[in-house]
Amino acid sequence: MNKPYPHVVVAAVVERNGEYLFVEESINGQLRINQPAGHWEIGESLTQAMIRETLEESAWEVEPTGFLGVYHWQADTLDYPFLRVTFTARPLREHVGRPLDKGIQRALWLTPQQLRDRSVAHRSPSVLKCVEDHLAGRQQPLNLVQDLGGGDW
Repeated sequence: MNKPYPHVVVAAVVERNGEYLFVEESINGQLRINQPAGHWEIGESLTQAMIRETLEESAWEVEPTGFLGVYHWQADTLDYPFLRVTFTARPLREHVGRPLDKGIQRALWLTPQQLRDRSVAHRSPSVLKCVEDHLAGRQQPLNLVQDLGGGDW
């Protein structure tokens, strides 16, 4: 039996003065909260993908600071799972007025408690889990993720 391959996505956990960067996006007509995240594209490193996706979704330029983890999840409504490669990053600057990806309504900064209070709007269980892992100090060095090059597969 052929099983669908997981979708590889990258995500950024960006903290600033006790608040975390999130995006509010419209999913099937409902607003959902997520870290800036999106699909990794062939030809780019995982950290390059995280930087690109964060800029495209939130208009924030970031610098990777660490590796947080790989999270596996499958929505009941989908026939494929997600592998979410999550990095921590430092905010560098906001590109005010930059258009956001389709479906993204806005970027917002929330405290961990504000995020918990809005749990029904989380896009996946990974949203809160990543913040909790960051708060628990589970960040690892960036060199834990190696890009060996090798072209376009």
